[in-house]
Amino acid sequence: MRMDPVDIKILGILQRDGRLSNLELADMVALSPSACHRRVKLLEENGYIDGYHATLNAKKLGFDIQALVNLNIGQLSEAQHNYFTREIGLMPEVVSAYIVTGETNYVLHVRTRNFEEFSRFVVNRLNKLKGVTKIYSQIVLDELKSLGARVPL
Repeated sequence: MRMDPVDIKILGILQRDGRLSNLELADMVALSPSACHRRVKLLEENGYIDGYHATLNAKKLGFDIQALVNLNIGQLSEAQHNYFTREIGLMPEVVSAYIVTGETNYVLHVRTRNFEEFSRFVVNRLNKLKGVTKIYSQIVLDELKSLGARVPL
């Protein structure tokens, strides 16, 4: 699919407010409702739109701690990577995860309700993953910008 400026505008608007009705969206991009609906469906079918969700307030839900956890794996083989990916996928505390370049292999964005829960998570879950040789974490003091990371409910 070849996107044009109208498609880009549709994506930008939906990214900010996925609850708009098709009629409101069509008006904002100067298309008829049927043409707008067709474009949105094509954007969904071609994988430009992965889904729609609500952005939750983590603090109001009691998730006061955010941390970036850096991990090293001893021998980073494909099998080890697959194991690690599968295991962290089962951990609701991990709201996003990245394989990175530099001094560590992985960076995890973690949310917990308090420091005790975070400590238990690191000691009892992350520390017990096979192959992990180093863990260090950074507690987020203040969130300066966020596009809506998930809350582990």
